[in-house]
Amino acid sequence: MQGASLENASSKKLIDRIGLLALMLGAWFVGSALWGDAVLPSPLASLVKLLSIIQSDDFAKHAWETLRAFVAALMISWFGGLLIGIALGAHRLSGEVCEPILVALYSIPKIALYPIVLLLFGLGISAKIAFGALHGIVPVILFTMNAVRHLPHIWLRAAKSMRLTPAQTARYIMGPACVPEIVSGFRIGFSLTLLGTLIGEMFASQRGIGHLLLKAMELNDILSIMALALLLLVVASMSSIGLLSMEQRLHHRHDAGRH
Repeated sequence: MQGASLENASSKKLIDRIGLLALMLGAWFVGSALWGDAVLPSPLASLVKLLSIIQSDDFAKHAWETLRAFVAALMISWFGGLLIGIALGAHRLSGEVCEPILVALYSIPKIALYPIVLLLFGLGISAKIAFGALHGIVPVILFTMNAVRHLPHIWLRAAKSMRLTPAQTARYIMGPACVPEIVSGFRIGFSLTLLGTLIGEMFASQRGIGHLLLKAMELNDILSIMALALLLLVVASMSSIGLLSMEQRLHHRHDAGRH
């Protein structure tokens, strides 16, 4: 019975997403018809241009540059944020001191910090990785820290009574109990890390998807801008949907386990 209800809920969400996608495409077609291709190219024209860009000789190099910078930044955001968040959540005083600083850092437009990133890491892939990680690591820390804070105290007392080390407590108790919230932080960190990596490529790089996008903006090539934006939208949306589905399943299992 429970499995059937979950399947129905998943089917409903899929229908809702397809409906939202159809609505967005319809609005895009209408906007293109009203304003013309010079202002808003149609979805079909954008798709054809995107296929042309992907088939070009240089695209693979640009895509690989973006991919390796993004993956490195994402690993730093996820695992660095996870370790720092667990440490701050486990030590209440440190968490209370650091949380306002992290929230303030999160609210600062990161582009204002880019000159500092360039001074520290120089031009090249290191600066892009650092800028991407700077965007994504803070939400992972905050989500993880709050998840650890809200752990039932009896679980931590049980860990002490079993004489578990801090590393064992984090692995066997904090980790499994906090997984749903941690995945929520990962999902947000994913999107922000991708954004930071692309911005880094736009300001200090000669290769990458962000660099291609900046060149199209400089040339006022609206069709290329829409094609690259479509590519990024598809990649980010598919990844976000996958992480969101995982998050929802973990939340359901976690809630079912507690009851």
